[in-house]
Amino acid sequence: MTEQTQRPALRQPVPQDAVASEGMVSEAVAPETVPGRSPLPAVPPPPAAVRKDRRALRAALRWTAVAAVFCLVGAGTAYGISRMERTDLPGLATASDGRWDYPELVRPPLPPGSPGPLEAGNHAGTHYTDLRALVLPAPRGATVEPGARGTDGWVPVKDFLADYADVEKRRELAQKLTDHGLRHIAGRGWTTPDGTRTTIRLLRFGTAAVSETLLAGDLANTGAPAYPVRGAEYYALDETFPPGAHMKGVTLFPYTETEPYGAEQVRQAYFSAGDTIAVITQTRKGGVDAVPFRQTVTLQTELLS
Repeated sequence: MTEQTQRPALRQPVPQDAVASEGMVSEAVAPETVPGRSPLPAVPPPPAAVRKDRRALRAALRWTAVAAVFCLVGAGTAYGISRMERTDLPGLATASDGRWDYPELVRPPLPPGSPGPLEAGNHAGTHYTDLRALVLPAPRGATVEPGARGTDGWVPVKDFLADYADVEKRRELAQKLTDHGLRHIAGRGWTTPDGTRTTIRLLRFGTAAVSETLLAGDLANTGAPAYPVRGAEYYALDETFPPGAHMKGVTLFPYTETEPYGAEQVRQAYFSAGDTIAVITQTRKGGVDAVPFRQTVTLQTELLS
């Protein structure tokens, strides 16, 4: 504050016409005089141009800050979108092709020094890993059938044979399994929300030669499976099965029940990989979708290879 407010007795009277309408002192205010001192020079108000420049500068700073905020928000949004999956973005979601959501598959480790079943040095095609660990897990959202795993993951032969309709055919099949030295059966079963029921049976024999002979000579051929399961009599080989799903060293026979197939349709696949034969069966009221069937067969093939 100036001495003008500290020593009011020395203030010069201000004419009434020197007071501006907004309460500001105009240039007509007389300079303050103090005994023994020179009169203080009057300080003129800032020019109008300066005030306008300051207002323009403040406005420019405000708009610059707003622009910076928009840039930061835009950059953050772009980064967030780049980190999202396509299916998470509204309007950009890719339509499902019918595949099931299986968990990540990892083959169990082999014992040290043991070859895989399809490696050149493994002439017997032996699976040195516990066969129960090679059964495909159920997809997410499916209801697992506890009884389909049998006792401790091993399925009794009678439970496997129960899937086949004809009594005489079951007896004949049971004898062939015995003659070829069946060791044990691992399995799993589940039902997905769309009503598709899946059963997987892995039958292990002494060598790859035995399993391949039984598969191609007694269980399957290019026309139809030798032993139809319940609810299906007429089959056709699925010629449209993707060629990429046929893995080297694996003999595959995929079948589709032909029309008219009644209330439910059956899809079934037989394949041998090393010393093991896999039997995969899917049934569903109204028809079994081809995509999840082929997906299931392909994934189980990879686990056994």
